[in-house]
Amino acid sequence: MSGRRQSPAPIDRGVDFDVIVVGGGPAGATAASWLARAGRRVVVLERARFPRFHIGESLLASVNDVLAQIGADALIRDAGFTPKWGATFMSGDGRIERYADFSIAPGVPTPQTWQVPRATFDHLLLGHAAASGADVRQGHRVLEIDIDDAGVSATVHAPESNTARYSIGAQAVIDASGRGSVLARKFDLRVDEPRLANIAVFSHYVGVPRQPGRRAGDIRIVAREDLGWFWLIPISNSLMSVGVVLPRDAARAFLTLDHEAWLERAIAETPAVARLLADAKREWPVRVEKDFSFSSRAYAGNRWLLAGDAGSFLDPVFSTGVAIALESGLEAATAVNSCFERGDWSGRPLRRFARRQRARYMSFRRFVIGFYKPEFRDLFFSADPPRRVFQSMVAVFAGYWRPSWRARAWVALFFLLVALQRRFGFVPRYVANATPDTPS
Repeated sequence: MSGRRQSPAPIDRGVDFDVIVVGGGPAGATAASWLARAGRRVVVLERARFPRFHIGESLLASVNDVLAQIGADALIRDAGFTPKWGATFMSGDGRIERYADFSIAPGVPTPQTWQVPRATFDHLLLGHAAASGADVRQGHRVLEIDIDDAGVSATVHAPESNTARYSIGAQAVIDASGRGSVLARKFDLRVDEPRLANIAVFSHYVGVPRQPGRRAGDIRIVAREDLGWFWLIPISNSLMSVGVVLPRDAARAFLTLDHEAWLERAIAETPAVARLLADAKREWPVRVEKDFSFSSRAYAGNRWLLAGDAGSFLDPVFSTGVAIALESGLEAATAVNSCFERGDWSGRPLRRFARRQRARYMSFRRFVIGFYKPEFRDLFFSADPPRRVFQSMVAVFAGYWRPSWRARAWVALFFLLVALQRRFGFVPRYVANATPDTPS
């Protein structure tokens, strides 16, 4: 990679660390927590000041494993977040429901997870990194990272400090700086997903009825006939995050509308959502995100790794964002630690890390792309899906992207049936306004 470059004076060399972590979101906080608890000297450079807004999140059951490994499980469990046990998938008119309860899936040790306001969740995790021993610096923006065989140097801008610009050195860097990744830009690593060039329009509402009993905190995903879908996430006792995701082709019909009218029209066109929001009141501005799916040409190299959204991000239909961030942050930390122990900064630990990031992304990507295909929905919403197939799919929905070989075999069978459905149409075609008894 490029040699070390001198930054303009004045520069305060600062304190050298073992590892620089760029970004204090879930991936960076996880990596920093684990490394600090392992005795490594870690600095976290976060450009924002927490708590800061981030779109609310529906967590997957697999995050429990990571939280336990960094010692944050009790912290999150006691934070009072809305409990979540699974997801309800619904037709556009609400007559067809497919409930995915994480407790039915093989290989899911702790099926209960949470719906979390990200501002609070991220703040807690970053505070945990500091409590674990990491040097957390908020309001410190990384301008440049230079890497050579001797180490890593970061040029940092901290406008609120006495020395606004300084450099800091380390043996390795974990880039967890999100979609604006410093290293992905530097090395031109971003690979966009044209098949998932979707647009999300969303806000928060009060007065939305909850599901009964244990399912009160679960996410609802409502499928639209245009292959888009709605999410409804109860992120607190009063607030419901409501958003619609539309493929580019479907979104063309909305492009002349402002964002508020776009969301209102999509709600009115989707009977199940319109009924749920009949007495609801919007409490937040309407926000928009687009083109949010991408991967990376490389996830690691000599002394550097990409974690979380810095490496990849997928359409949120299966809520994989934070699960990928936490797991990749943990795996980046353990890979870096292995490099320290081996004295090798370009070898097996980094290659293994990169392979896992790509494999996880491709596993979830298969389901996400499938959900936007009619034949996938034909089978997914069929009246009586095979029990073993459905349970195995729920294991993946719970975040376990590589379940047991038996579960993988059942998932492979499902995708084989999807391919056959596309060619032969052996089950009735799914239409959002069809009833389970008379599909059309």
